[in-house]
Amino acid sequence: MAFWPSIVVATPAHSGVGATLTYRSELSLAPGGLVRVPLGSREVLGVVWDCPDAPPEGLTEARTKAVAGVLDGLPPLNACWRQLVKFSAQYYQRSLGEVALAALPPQLRELDSTQLARRLKKRAKVGTAGPATPGELNGHDLSDEQAEALQALAAASAPVLLFGATGSGKTEVYLRATQAVLETPVSDGESPTQVLVMVPEINLTPQLEARFRERFEPGFGAGSVVCLHSGMTPAQRLSSWLAAHTGSARIVLGTRMAIFASLPGLRLIVVDEEHDPSYKSQEGARYSARDLAVYRAKVESEALLAASGRSWHTGPHPNPLPEGEGTEAGEGMNAPRCQVLLGSATPSLESWHAADQGRYVRLAMPGRIGGGMLPRLRLVDMNHQPKGAMLAPPLLAAMSERIERGEQCLVLLNRRGYAPVLACHDCGWKSGCPHCSAYRVFHKLDRTLRCHHCGFTERVPRACPDCGNLDIAPVGRGTEQVEEQLASLLADVKRPDGSPARVARMDADSTRLKGSLEVQLAALHSGEVDVLVGTQMIAKGHDFRRITLVAGINADSALFASDYRAPERLFALLMQAAGRAGRDAEQSGASEMWIQTWYPQHPLFATLKKHDYPAFAAEQLSEREQAGMPPYGFQALLRADARTQQAAQAFLNIAAGQAAGLPHRDDITLYPAVPLTIQRVANVERAQMLVETHSRGALQRFLSAWQPVLHGCRSAPEARGLVRWAVDVDPLSI
Repeated sequence: MAFWPSIVVATPAHSGVGATLTYRSELSLAPGGLVRVPLGSREVLGVVWDCPDAPPEGLTEARTKAVAGVLDGLPPLNACWRQLVKFSAQYYQRSLGEVALAALPPQLRELDSTQLARRLKKRAKVGTAGPATPGELNGHDLSDEQAEALQALAAASAPVLLFGATGSGKTEVYLRATQAVLETPVSDGESPTQVLVMVPEINLTPQLEARFRERFEPGFGAGSVVCLHSGMTPAQRLSSWLAAHTGSARIVLGTRMAIFASLPGLRLIVVDEEHDPSYKSQEGARYSARDLAVYRAKVESEALLAASGRSWHTGPHPNPLPEGEGTEAGEGMNAPRCQVLLGSATPSLESWHAADQGRYVRLAMPGRIGGGMLPRLRLVDMNHQPKGAMLAPPLLAAMSERIERGEQCLVLLNRRGYAPVLACHDCGWKSGCPHCSAYRVFHKLDRTLRCHHCGFTERVPRACPDCGNLDIAPVGRGTEQVEEQLASLLADVKRPDGSPARVARMDADSTRLKGSLEVQLAALHSGEVDVLVGTQMIAKGHDFRRITLVAGINADSALFASDYRAPERLFALLMQAAGRAGRDAEQSGASEMWIQTWYPQHPLFATLKKHDYPAFAAEQLSEREQAGMPPYGFQALLRADARTQQAAQAFLNIAAGQAAGLPHRDDITLYPAVPLTIQRVANVERAQMLVETHSRGALQRFLSAWQPVLHGCRSAPEARGLVRWAVDVDPLSI
């Protein structure tokens, strides 16, 4: 008997290929199973979506290809995972295959059944420890705020927003919530309970991984905690994915890609620093891992309730994505469910608004562990400082005092390299990139000019390429220059043991080599470094116990940016950076955050000085409501890349013209096509068109109907030279 499985393969949204392809099989294949199938001249990995015993109408055996092989060593991807992928593809306007196959480890896509069997046999030889014994996992004593948060979390039936000050002990709450989930008994035949913990950036995983391993591996075994992020080798990613998929890994720590990990026993999703824009993908399927975490928890909870014979009560939907489709579990802590915990000291305005509306449960932990105080904010008016000073003299003196007492300082400058541009002041030449409409950054350590957009790199010229002037100079400051000048300014400052002060730098350049991040973090924790200079990667999530002074320089650039989200990002960055100071309760009273600014009277600094995020959020939400901006309005961007700017904008304008008559067109505002801020990258011109409406449902239905129109617009003569186009739903930058 023949079967006709519908199989999902990796095809981009603009390819025009259907969501699934029909193949022929002699065996009945389980939905979610992995297979190898022919696609053109290649053999690729596919996911079985359905397996009927009759072909689609009009399709004959002669017109179908047979499944080449079945990867039967793995259990199928479950229905919850497939629902997550299907929703992601629909909501973010991508093809089903593009999302599904991108969610699987790259190395898995290359393996046949024999190779996979060898990998699984190798894994089977690795033993795991038994269940933890009672009391074995107890950590530190909980504060009253932590205990209350855990109690409220256990009773909550909606997503939980943990609004905790920096240093309030949110990580311990994550650990205890994880412990409660892992100790939950399961019935025979059920998968062991699992927890997914997400962080916004790779550099935050080593510290968190160490704490989770220390807490849980003694009771659950050496393989119970695994990581998933793009910094791992393909073999490591495959190993972690297999451990999660088979249930041997009980805890998965990862960046945004981990939201698509196959976790059959998932009961808790933790999204740490949920406000961070890194959770929003900027390539491929432009998904928000934070929002998908909320949706995935809902899907998993529905499946658990259905399996237990219970149903969902009608009520407000806890998920911010689809409108008016869902329900909320109303059975509290007794209902089987998958909980989602969003944690941040500066929550995103979308999450804050959802909590205001009652769709999220907001839990507050305003106090620091041990009764410590939040750092005092000091504004340095640069209008009254020596002209051209990198650091104000009072700030430099304060740093010197800290070093002499054996304390550490952190200097935040969100710009890497030595200088943003190299320039000739005789003829006006600047170090522009020949392939991008951006400047190449001067990196002094290797004497290169490097484009941070396309990667084009050249040696620094001996003289101006245009006029031959030998006196070409850096303009502006980056972390390399600050590190160099600080080392010079602090050369005479001594540590308590009489040794000279040591300045170090941590950014994407200094941590590029494998293992370099861990080495630098260890040096800081051990006290070898007195002053750490870095970009935003040092400003969030780290637990630096000896830092008592944080300095923010060049913060003004975001105060008057055209992006309406810029104030939110700046407030979050500065407040998170301030939270690195005074984390040791004994030193918290003397901890300070210094900010150098030319605009000390700006309202943002007034709320920052009080560490008053609720007041800042209320002000920003009021402004956005008046302007109809998210979360009160809904947006998407249609982006086009082409060989010329004219072709890119022509494609967008044609698409706008042909949108007439589509569903909800009268509810949609299509703005004129404009170039991106950085118009050209790697010799590709870029343009975009903003789509805006008051209804998420209207936006989704319009975009779905617009997709075939966009496919047809590619062939327009005016759009000749179009390279690619993409829809970005809920964009974070416009």
